[in-house]
Amino acid sequence: MKDRIRIGSGAAWWGDRVEPAILNADKGDLDYLCFETMAEATISAAQVRARRDPTFPGYDTYLDARIGGVLPGCLRRGTKIITNQGWINPDAAAERIVFWLRQNGAKGVKVASVNGSLITERVLDLTSTILENGEPTSSLKPNLVSAEVYLGAEPIVEALKGGAQIVVIGRVADPSIFLAPMMYEFGWDPLDHMHLGAGDGIGHLLECGAQVTGGYFSDPGFKDVPEPWNLAFPIAEVSPDGSCVLSKVAGTGGAINLMTVKEQCLYEVHDPANYITPDVVVDFTTVKLEQVGPDRVRVSNISGKPRTPTLKVSIGCTEGFIGEDMFFYAGPGALRRAQLAKKILEERFKIVKLQAEDLRIDFLGMNAIHGEMSPMNGPEPYELAVRVAARTKTKEEAIKVGREVDGMAVSGVAHTGKRVPHQDRFREIIGVWSSLVAREKVHPSINYFTS
Repeated sequence: MKDRIRIGSGAAWWGDRVEPAILNADKGDLDYLCFETMAEATISAAQVRARRDPTFPGYDTYLDARIGGVLPGCLRRGTKIITNQGWINPDAAAERIVFWLRQNGAKGVKVASVNGSLITERVLDLTSTILENGEPTSSLKPNLVSAEVYLGAEPIVEALKGGAQIVVIGRVADPSIFLAPMMYEFGWDPLDHMHLGAGDGIGHLLECGAQVTGGYFSDPGFKDVPEPWNLAFPIAEVSPDGSCVLSKVAGTGGAINLMTVKEQCLYEVHDPANYITPDVVVDFTTVKLEQVGPDRVRVSNISGKPRTPTLKVSIGCTEGFIGEDMFFYAGPGALRRAQLAKKILEERFKIVKLQAEDLRIDFLGMNAIHGEMSPMNGPEPYELAVRVAARTKTKEEAIKVGREVDGMAVSGVAHTGKRVPHQDRFREIIGVWSSLVAREKVHPSINYFTS
C-alpha cells in the first residue's frame, strides 16, 4: 500500500478549459489525472446528435484536445488517467485514446472501457416512478431518448486491477471517478462506508475543477483572488486514512483557502449530512478543514454512511423545441424602442398563429434574469438587447421566432440593430427526469484495448 497518492483534476464539465489539465499533467507530479466531462443532459444530447449525425462517434467532442494534450506529460510521469469522456460509446473513446497513445510512441499501454450505464432498452422494466412528479416512468415512453444509470467506483477499480493505465467510462457519479484510485491503491473495501465517505468527499471537492482553486468564487471587492485568468485545477494528496491536502501547481493564479473549500463542500449538496452517491452516503457535517500553508488546505474527518440499495437513473426525453433570437437598441430612448418592439412582436406572433407553450420577450440588462422580480425604478439603460424565445411542440413553430425577428430589421422600430444569423435559431429540448433502479439489476462490463 502506498502511503499517499496525488490525484489531479482534469475537467469539471464538457466545455471546461484544457490548459489547466495539461499543466497538471506536466507539472502536478500526479499518480492519477481524472476528467469529469458530463452534465445531467450530456448523454441525452449525445443521443440526439447521434440520431441526426451518423458520423458522430459518441464520445466527448473535446477528447482529442484533452487526451492529446495531457498524454505527453502523463506518459513521462507514469500518471494513470480516469475519464468519463466515453459518453454513449466508451469503446470508441478507448480506441481513439489508443490512437493517441500510438501517436506518442507508447506501446503496450492498456486502456479499459467501462460499459453498462446505458439502460435505455430496459429502463421502463427496471423503474417504476418518476422522482420529480410521482408519475409512472411508463408515461415517458413516447418521448424516451436515453436512460443511463449512475455507476460507482467499483468497475473502475476492477479495470485498474486488470492492468489498465487509462480507464474511460460513460455515465458515472462525478466523485466516483476520483474515489476509484483511492480504493485501488489503499485497498478500501466497497462496503467500508467510513473510508469511502472520506474518499467520495474528496472526490466532490475535486470534481468541479477550478471551483475549489478560486473559479466561480471571485466577487470583486468582496471575494478577490489573484490572477483569476490563470487558474489551475486542484490536486489532492491523499493518505490511506482518507485525509488529504488540497493544493495546486505553484505559480498559478486563484486561491485555495478555507472559503473556497467550504463553498465547494456545499456545492450542489442538498443535505450535507446525507450526500447520496452510488458508493456511499457522504456526511460533510463532521469535516475538519485546516489552512496548512499558502494555497494548501488539509481536509480530514469526512465521514460516511452505508450505501443505498438503489442507483439513480437519468432519463432523457424529447420535449419539443425552442426558437430564440435577439436584436439591439442603444442611445437615448433605447428602452422605449424596445418596449414598442416587444408589442409589435406579440401582435405579429398572433398574426402568424404561433403555437407556443411559453413565450418570453426579455430585455437583457433589465429583466432577463429575475423577470417580474426585477426592480422597476432602476436607471434607464443606455443600451440593451431584446431576447425573444418560445417553447413549441414542433420545429416549424420554433422557426417562426427567427422569421419574425428578421422582419424587425426593416419592418420594426427606428435604430433596430439586427445581427446576421449564421446558425439555426431553434434547438430541440431534452428534458431530464430521474428514477431509481435496484443496484443488483445493473451489470457493468469492461473491455480492454492495447496500444
